[in-house]
Amino acid sequence: MQLDTTAAIITGGASGLGEATARHFAERGAQVTLLDRDAKRGPQVAEEIGGHFAETDVTDEASVQAAIDLAMEKMGRITAAVNCAGIALGIKTLGRDGPHPMGDFQRTVDINLVGSFNVARLAAQAMAQNDPEPDGARGVIINTASVAAFDGQKGQAAYAASKGGIVGMTLPMARDLAKDGIRVMTIAPGIFRTPMLAGLPEDVQASLAADVPNPARLGDPAEYGRLAGFIVEMGYLNGEVIRLDGALRMR
Repeated sequence: MQLDTTAAIITGGASGLGEATARHFAERGAQVTLLDRDAKRGPQVAEEIGGHFAETDVTDEASVQAAIDLAMEKMGRITAAVNCAGIALGIKTLGRDGPHPMGDFQRTVDINLVGSFNVARLAAQAMAQNDPEPDGARGVIINTASVAAFDGQKGQAAYAASKGGIVGMTLPMARDLAKDGIRVMTIAPGIFRTPMLAGLPEDVQASLAADVPNPARLGDPAEYGRLAGFIVEMGYLNGEVIRLDGALRMR
């Protein structure tokens, strides 16, 4: 697969890692449809890159199916799906105000894990209809985990559980979809300069960056986008999790 012939849907495409991926894909000639809940920022980004936008709740089957239908209508097919939509909450299992609110745990898992699977399964159904390339390829799914899946910190029980689930489903999903010519990969980013992190004070950001062995800085979302593009084009990558973290190991 080549990016200039790719038709991609990207969740969380209105900001952060998703926006960076959308911009990189579009710059390389791919068709792109953004799936996001942000009905203001999403259309703006889509217009800037010459793509399309579908307001989407990744946890809702009908919402995702409608977005995929729109993508199929606008692009003619779907050959790549990149899941970047997600949330991160910092709540301890037992804190000063009592036990971790169950609703917050459920919401985190629903958006990060269930939402990614929801998009992946419905995107796979669309990809399976594609005419195969000479090597049998019909599509690729890229999910987003986190280093928290391996090195979860205090207050990250919900987030780490959701991202660990994404890591855990990578290989079985790749095996499930092998007969359809669809690859499945996961990227596990470290600490990236996303809107979520940009809201922190500069000294806090600097402290986080100092924990990264080499290079000692925060990750650039564009680096995530380039890796996602490489995965699309490198057809022998399948069923694997790639850490993108500057050798960071959280303590």
